[in-house]
Amino acid sequence: MEGFEKMVVYGVSFDVVNKQPIVLLKVENGNRYLPIWIGHPEAAAILMKLQDNEMPRPMTHDLLTNVIDGLAGRVERVLVTELRENTFYAQLHLVQNEQELEIDSRPSDAIALAVRTDAPIYASDNLIEQNGIEFDPEEDDVESVVEEFRDFLEDISPEDFSS
Repeated sequence: MEGFEKMVVYGVSFDVVNKQPIVLLKVENGNRYLPIWIGHPEAAAILMKLQDNEMPRPMTHDLLTNVIDGLAGRVERVLVTELRENTFYAQLHLVQNEQELEIDSRPSDAIALAVRTDAPIYASDNLIEQNGIEFDPEEDDVESVVEEFRDFLEDISPEDFSS
């Protein structure tokens, strides 16, 4: 997709200063990361699916996934498009009956749906360029990247990402 990089959900962490969850997206074939501050329920929804935990009854994102499936639709992709006034924006691209629908979404909800439906996640090149963080681990050592990211979080707030 022109103007967008494919991302993977690297994990969910917590901003130690503000006690707010952060989902960390990673450029699929690179060492740039995009931290997105999210709410606690969305963090739990993302983590629950990443850890393959199942609830006895569907939670909100599971319900929406079931509704989309029940309407013979699918989540085609998620686009994280911009950061405006300290707020990240995203779009869900759904397909139903060969018609594509673009739906405005919070990135956290879109990511929670993407992890449930295996839909690809993309972030705009501009967003990554302006707000991405580059970590260059010498090896694929998750713990060292997480530790370096935690150090980074101790000195940053969501306001630091305003344009």
